Amino acid sequence: MRSGRYMRAATFVLAVAVSAALPAGAMANGLVKNLAKVEARGLASVNAERMASIVTSPASIIKASASGGSEVVFTRAWLASQPKAKGSTEFQCLAEALYFEARGETIKGQFAVAEVIRNRVKSSRFPNSYCAVINQGTGKKHQCQFSYTCDGNPEVVAEPAAYARVAKVARATIDGKSPDITNGATFYHTTAVRPSWSRKFTNTARFGVHLFYSRGARTASN
Repeated sequence: MRSGRYMRAATFVLAVAVSAALPAGAMANGLVKNLAKVEARGLASVNAERMASIVTSPASIIKASASGGSEVVFTRAWLASQPKAKGSTEFQCLAEALYFEARGETIKGQFAVAEVIRNRVKSSRFPNSYCAVINQGTGKKHQCQFSYTCDGNPEVVAEPAAYARVAKVARATIDGKSPDITNGATFYHTTAVRPSWSRKFTNTARFGVHLFYSRGARTASN
């Protein structure tokens, strides 16, 4: 069914293209019909996947590329298929933060936490690097932005497999492959607590045990 539909579409496109290059008249029409028959026989041997690529609209390809984040699928299987993640100090800071803040969360929840940090980096209200955002307030009592940086416990990665997974999340986030799923959130907390600031901001999303907030946006959930 699909290959037949694609073949008809391709034949039609070919006929239009050829007719545009030929002079008007009965002879031109006859040539178009004969050429279309020849090409139809050739196209019949092309499989459906290849045919789909032939007749895909260039505008659709441009739109898909421009939309961003289309490469990410929020599943462990997709994450497992990605190459081992590595990178600069900025990447290491984000990977570490995801490990200590969200390694037990769903894949989508991990991307959401990473997105909050990315949104802060982009916001003029916060420092302009991943490491600076993550370590903001560290060393000052009750002022650290991410609790693991000031809870008094050493940052030891005891679960290498979990770290490898969140490192891939960090890599995809920094590379801009993940879409916006928190509606611009720059804050989050787990359902185990209810900080006072949560009443001042707009709850924009929930993924797993994490609630996400911004200074004003529509609400989404999962």
